[in-house]
Amino acid sequence: MSEPSANKIPVTVLTGYLGAGKTTLLNRILSENHGKKYAVIVNEFGEIGIDNDLIVGADEEVFEMNNGCVCCTVRGDLVRIIDGLMKRKGKFDAIILETTGLADPAPVAQTFFVDEDVREKTRLDAVVTVADAKWLSERLKDAPEAKNQIAFADVIVLNKTDLVSKDELAEVEARIRAINPYATLHKTTRAQVKLSDVLERGAFDLDRILEIEPDFLDDGGHGHDQHHHDHHGHDHHHDHGHHRGHGMKHYHDEDMQSLSLRTDKPIDPTKFMPWLQDLVAKDGQKILRSKGILAFKDDDDRYVFQGVHMMLEGDHQRKWKSDEPRESRLVFIGRELPEQAIRDGFAKTIAA
Repeated sequence: MSEPSANKIPVTVLTGYLGAGKTTLLNRILSENHGKKYAVIVNEFGEIGIDNDLIVGADEEVFEMNNGCVCCTVRGDLVRIIDGLMKRKGKFDAIILETTGLADPAPVAQTFFVDEDVREKTRLDAVVTVADAKWLSERLKDAPEAKNQIAFADVIVLNKTDLVSKDELAEVEARIRAINPYATLHKTTRAQVKLSDVLERGAFDLDRILEIEPDFLDDGGHGHDQHHHDHHGHDHHHDHGHHRGHGMKHYHDEDMQSLSLRTDKPIDPTKFMPWLQDLVAKDGQKILRSKGILAFKDDDDRYVFQGVHMMLEGDHQRKWKSDEPRESRLVFIGRELPEQAIRDGFAKTIAA
């Protein structure tokens, strides 16, 4: 029986191109006085250039910082590293795992689904992608990894915004949204983002999606007056597949799609589970990310799942609150998604 997710240590996967600002962010985590114990796993110490004055102790591959954080390198086996961290005397508030600039975040994220020991102790909290406002548009043209990193993200830190014009920024933002309309987007200079905005996000408590997607709750497009820190009043209607942008170009990304589904009718778990498992078994290569909150028939608890390609994890999370609409919402992001088949399949899981 695995631990209830509340007791598991949240893991943030930090990805992004070289030079985008990941290092700046990591250095802040390792040096600022945030009062948390974070464990940072990096590929190469060289990339970070840890300030020796900050190191208070080191044993084999783990450096302890004077703000209570530790930093270690991935040499070989990620599972072994995480295991080692878990055995250390001072347990951690969270683990931050940096992936190399060229890496596809999928295999790293999958570690947290596959290995039993790791699953028992940790949960994937969010994938955070740091992107460079100046170079991202170029990268998206020539590098599929860059596109994957955007598609995978729960949180996107669009950095170096001071180096581009307002129009360029609007363009790069529209490109990001064409690939991934669901991530929370922070525009920064020198990676000046509140650490609480990127760490321990509980991104899979899909309430996060509601913060930025009022349309999930309401197809009428009202509720846009609230200030969402990334939408600035653009009307996005993902459910209807059309966009009414206010003077903002909308890009349609040819090979990435995203799809959101919702219903306020109860779902039949005996139909839903086999359908979802079958879907990811068959089309998992095309589905980069999937997540959802489900209201099952005769069940007072919300069921939450998330997936990376073929890997799925899910559990009952908490009771539905009396004042929240009991509705099910799902999101899929991927390449060449079989959109109609997904919509039809989901419709058949609604309880009679």
